[in-house]
Formats: sequence, C-alpha cells, structure tokens
Amino acid sequence: MTTAQKLLKAMANNPRDWQIGQVHTVAKASGLTVHCPGGSHHVVRNTAGAKISIPAHRPIKEVYIKKLIRLIQTGIGD
Repeated sequence: MTTAQKLLKAMANNPRDWQIGQVHTVAKASGLTVHCPGGSHHVVRNTAGAKISIPAHRPIKEVYIKKLIRLIQTGIGD
C-alpha cells in the first residue's frame, strides 16, 4: 500500500484536520490535477472535468475532504 493510498484511507476514516500538501499527494496519486490560480484556493479536477475548490487554510474542513473523496471514488465534483 502506497503512502497516498494510506492517506486516502485515513482521510475516509477521519476527514478532520488535513493539510493541503496531503491533499496534493492523494489527488496526484489518484490521477487528478491540482491547480492553484493564485488565491487561497486550490482547484482539484479529474479527467472528465469535474472539479472542486479547496481552501488552503489549515486545517482543511472535513466537508472539503469528503468532497475530495467523492471526486476520487465516483468522479462527481461540485
């Protein structure tokens, strides 16, 4: 099991108190692209074009982690 897979499993079990670097690791390992257009938010997008916007403030709220997990597992964004 890779580090990204372990992080994803941990995020699914406890979606609280994660950092943007960990989100980047999980997203890139899952085939998602991460773009920071210059503000305080990072946009995570899959190949189908579904996307979510995650604020980079620490800690990231659990609602955004749940959206990230849903985007990875089902491909459905906002």
